[in-house]
Amino acid sequence: MERLAAPPGPRRQADAVAREAERVLAANWTGASTVPSRALYPHQWSWDSAFIAIGLRHLSPLRAQLELRTLLGAQWGDGRVPHIVFNPAVPKGAYFPGPDFWRSSTAGRAAGAPRHVETSGIVQPPVHALAVWLVHRAAPRESWRRSFLAHAYPRLRAWHRYLTGRRDLGGHGLPAVVHPWEPGMDNSPCWDAPLARVAPADPASFRRADLDAGAAADRPTDLDYGRYVRLAADYRDAGYADGVPFPAFAVEDPGLCTLLALAEHAMAEIALALGTDPTPHLDEAARLTSALVRRLWSREAGQFLCRDVRADALVPERSAAGLLPLVLPGLPAGIAAALLRTAQGGHFGLAGGSGLAPSYDLLGTAFDPNRYWRGPAWFNVNWLLERGLRRHGFVDPADALRSAVVRTAAGSGFAEYVDPRTGRPHGARDFSWTAALALDLLADDEPEGGL
Repeated sequence: MERLAAPPGPRRQADAVAREAERVLAANWTGASTVPSRALYPHQWSWDSAFIAIGLRHLSPLRAQLELRTLLGAQWGDGRVPHIVFNPAVPKGAYFPGPDFWRSSTAGRAAGAPRHVETSGIVQPPVHALAVWLVHRAAPRESWRRSFLAHAYPRLRAWHRYLTGRRDLGGHGLPAVVHPWEPGMDNSPCWDAPLARVAPADPASFRRADLDAGAAADRPTDLDYGRYVRLAADYRDAGYADGVPFPAFAVEDPGLCTLLALAEHAMAEIALALGTDPTPHLDEAARLTSALVRRLWSREAGQFLCRDVRADALVPERSAAGLLPLVLPGLPAGIAAALLRTAQGGHFGLAGGSGLAPSYDLLGTAFDPNRYWRGPAWFNVNWLLERGLRRHGFVDPADALRSAVVRTAAGSGFAEYVDPRTGRPHGARDFSWTAALALDLLADDEPEGGL
C-alpha cells in the first residue's frame, strides 16, 4: 500500500527523530554488536539484537548482519541461542548474574555451550529468523556476497528444533519457558502464581547490580529476584538439561510461541531464496498456530493466556503477549477481530492514554505503570502489535499506533519503557531497540511477503 508523502514540517520532524535514533545506535555499538543500554545492560542480549538489527538495516545492512552473526556465533551445540553473550571487556561486577554465575563453558558443557565465549544458559523469544530475512531484504546483493542467508539458515533451523523438541515440556506441541526471563516479559504478573512454588535464593548469596543504574520502584522486587536467581542456579546445577528434573517453573507463553510460528514463516522465505523447499517451514508455522489456538486461546478473555504446564491450567492474568498472535498470517479472522476488540477495550486501552498498549492489564489488580513489565508500555511489543494490526487489515489502528510509537519514543528520550497512560519515561534512556524500532517505523515499510 502506497502512502502519501509527508508535508515538509512532519518530514523535518521525522528526519530529526531518525538522526537521534541513529545517534543512540552509534553510541551503543561495540564494534561487533549493540548493547541495549551502556549503563544497565552492558552485554549483548538475544532478542534485543534481533530488534536492533531490524532497525539497523536502514542505516547499515552490514552492521545489522554482523549483529546477528555475532549472536549466532555464541549458539550452543544443542541449538539454543543464549539470552546473553558476555563481553569479556566489561568489569565483572557491572551486571548480575554475570559469567561467573552462569559458568556456561563448564556447567553447559554437556549441552554444547561454546568454549570461546561465556553466555547465559537460558533463552529469549526467537525473533531472529524474521530479523535475518528483513536484513537480507535491505541489501540482497551484499547479503548474497557475504553468504548471509546460507550462514544463518542452518543455525536458525537448529535453534527452532531446540525449542520444538527439548522445550516441548507439556507434550502438546508448544515450547515452554523455564525461567521468567525467557519470554522477555521478565516481571509480568503472569508469572506470580507459577513462581509462588519457587523458594527464593538467600539474599546474602547475590548482589543486584541492576539497582545501581535503575530506580528500585521501576525494577523487580527482592523477593522476585531471589526466585529468579534460584531458578537459574538450579538449571545451571542440572547442567542446563531440559525436563530432567522437571522444572519448578514451566509455562507456555503466547508471545514466545507466536514469535516461533512467525519465525517459521520467515524460514520459509529464507528457504525459498536459497532454493530449498519452504513447505516444511510453512507446515510447522501452521502446526504451531493450531497448537497456540488449541492450548492458549481463551474465548472468555478474548485473548491468548499463558498456561502453567505443571498445573496444566491457563493463568488468569492478561498480558500484552496475549495480543501478539495478531502478527501471524494464518490466524483465524474471528480471533483476529476479537484481539482487536480486546486491545481497544478497557484492559489495554490502545486508543487512549499515550496511544500505546501496556504490558499488563490496565484493570488488573497487579497493574503498576512504573514497575518492569507489570504495566509499562514497551516499544518492541507495540512494534509487533502495529505489524499485526496491519497484517490483518486494521489499517487505521495500525497507523495510529505507528504514530504513537514514534512520537513517544522520541519524546521520552528513547526510553526503555513508559507509563502507558501518560508516556512518562522509565528505565534506561537511549535504549537501543526503542531507537531501532522507531527508525524502522519511520521507514514506513509494509510487512514483506507473509510477514
